[in-house]
Amino acid sequence: MHRDSERALQFDRGARSFRYYRNAVERHWDPDDIDLSEDVAGVLAMAEEDPEYLDQFRAAVAKFGAGEQAVTEDLAPLAVVLDDPEAQMFVTTQLYEEAKHADFFDRYWREVIHAAEEDLGVEHTSPMDPRWFNEGYDDLFERNDAAMQRLLTDDTPENRAEAFCHYHLTVEGILAQTGYYGLQRAYGPDNEELPHLPGLVEGLNYIRRDEGRHVGFGMTMLKELVTEGVDPQLLHDTVGELLPLVDSITTDGLEEEGPAASPDELRSYAAGKHTQRMKQITVASEAIPDVEQLTSLEGD
Repeated sequence: MHRDSERALQFDRGARSFRYYRNAVERHWDPDDIDLSEDVAGVLAMAEEDPEYLDQFRAAVAKFGAGEQAVTEDLAPLAVVLDDPEAQMFVTTQLYEEAKHADFFDRYWREVIHAAEEDLGVEHTSPMDPRWFNEGYDDLFERNDAAMQRLLTDDTPENRAEAFCHYHLTVEGILAQTGYYGLQRAYGPDNEELPHLPGLVEGLNYIRRDEGRHVGFGMTMLKELVTEGVDPQLLHDTVGELLPLVDSITTDGLEEEGPAASPDELRSYAAGKHTQRMKQITVASEAIPDVEQLTSLEGD
C-alpha cells in the first residue's frame, strides 16, 4: 500500500482528474434502462427499403460493440502505471463506462437485431462475425493494444504519450466520436430518409457524453506531458500514422450521395475536432475545455 504523507488530505478535489471522476459519478446511467422496443420496427423498415442498409447497419453496430469491448480490455495497463490517485479514480470510472458501452451494444444486438431477423425469417447473425470488420479496423485496435501493453514494460513519458494518442485521441476522440455522430445523424429524428431509432440514439447520447469526458482526460494527461518535455511532434506523428486507418473504418460502406452522413462530412467533422484538440494540447496559451463543455453534444 502506498500512502503519501505529504498530502494534507486524501484527495485534491480541485484537480481536473477528480472533477472528471465526479462528473462520471453524477452522470451515471444504466444500459438496461433504455427502451429499445421501437427500434425493431425501424430496423425492419430499413431492411424492406434496401437489404444493403441492414448489412451496413449491422456492420456499424458490430464494429462499435467489439470496439467498446476492446478498449475495456486495453485500458487496464494505464490503471496499473498511473500513480496520481485522482487520475486512478477517474480511470476506474472509465473502465466501468467502457464496459457499460459494450453491454449496451450486446443488448442491442440481442433485442433489436435478432428480433428483426426473426421477423424477416432469416438466421440470427453474430456481432463477432469477421465479415463486419475490415483490415483497417483490426490493425488500429492491434496497435492500440500494443501501445497500452508497452506501458507495463517500458513506462516512459514518450510511451505514455503514444498510449494516450492511440487510445484517447484516436480510438475514442476520432473513431468513436465521429462514428457515433454519424449514426445519430443517420437514425435521429431529423433524417427523414432513414427510420428513426430512438433507443439507439438515446444510448449514443449517453455514450458520447462519456467519451467526451474520456477524451478530455487524455488531453489533460498529454498537455502535462508536453509541458514536462515531450516533443509535440510525437503527438502529431503518432496520430497522423493512424488517421488513414480511422478513415477506412468510418467511411466503410458509405455512399457519397446516400441517406446517411457522407464520407466527406465525417472526414470534415473528424478533422475539425482533431485540429482543435491538438491546438489545445500543444499550445501553452490554449486551455482544454471544462468538463461540462466536453460532455455537451450541442453544436455538432
